[in-house]
Amino acid sequence: MTMTVKIGPHVVGAGEQPFVVAEMSGNHNGDLGRALAIVDAVAASGAHALKVQTYRPDTITIDVDTPAFRISGGHELWGGQNLYRLYERAHTPYEWHEPIFTRARERGLTVFSSPFDPSAVELLEGLDVPAYKIASSELVDLPLIRLVAGTGKPLVISTGMATVAEIDAAVRTARDGGAGGIVLLACTASYPAPPADSNLRRIPVLADAFGVPVGLSDHTPGIGVPVASVALGACFIEKHVTLDRTDGGVDSDFSLNPDELAALVVESARAHAALGGTAIGPTPAEREGLRFRRSLFVVADVRAGDEVTAANVRSIRPAGGLPPVEIDRVLGRTFTTDVPRGTPLTWDLV
Repeated sequence: MTMTVKIGPHVVGAGEQPFVVAEMSGNHNGDLGRALAIVDAVAASGAHALKVQTYRPDTITIDVDTPAFRISGGHELWGGQNLYRLYERAHTPYEWHEPIFTRARERGLTVFSSPFDPSAVELLEGLDVPAYKIASSELVDLPLIRLVAGTGKPLVISTGMATVAEIDAAVRTARDGGAGGIVLLACTASYPAPPADSNLRRIPVLADAFGVPVGLSDHTPGIGVPVASVALGACFIEKHVTLDRTDGGVDSDFSLNPDELAALVVESARAHAALGGTAIGPTPAEREGLRFRRSLFVVADVRAGDEVTAANVRSIRPAGGLPPVEIDRVLGRTFTTDVPRGTPLTWDLV
């Protein structure tokens, strides 16, 4: 068991800056040029990695149009659609993978994919991917996990819909199969997902239960949920991305545009930096602020023998005089010497 995993040049795990992964999915809208433009936008955003999905309609389902092969009519985005037709529209053709991977690497991105069958693994091994993602619905496909683990690469496993027993079986299969590290992702496998269903408090529970780095695969709108997840220990953040939600696309409704992705990179890093430690007390950055705490000062010119009153001694900024709590002990005393206005009050002056 290890709490860090290497994905390309990136160390993913507890204590590391969040690893931000942009999922292209089907937002290329069937256009390779758009797919490459998404790669460029992801690189410009500062995200660390690009992920795609590797399947053909015939490798993920079959062309049958019975109720079992249709999405329920009440689904917000894909209600009533036939699975085969949806995957035909959303898939990334195998022949596109090489130009997408080449562009991503040229732009400094780590690039990997979710395979859905042995032909996908074969293709991705030929492209020398540094890691594999197991999608939530495939978590129960233990033969697929065993095959992918046999490459010796790290596995990132989404846990949407899964019970603890199912997650345990997937993790055991990956470990026994030789996976070069495991990352679990908390996930709510609804599209889009309501923020109230995110249950981010499960992130440290998963980390404790399985002894692996844990992140978030998020399908909620915006960046609030993934930024919040960092405070619960998420070290890997996956979000779908598109060039423009108004252009449509199978996943566009719950995808980030490039500016939002750039904001996620910045804000998740800030959230991680803000975690700090458990020490209570002034930080080095607060040293200057300590100079401007309140203290007792002489606020009017006085002569020796004058009485200390509320008119000539007050609690003001900056520090340097007696603590404000001493005001009741000095009022009514007399000054021992002439004191100009703006002098910090000390015991030797009264």
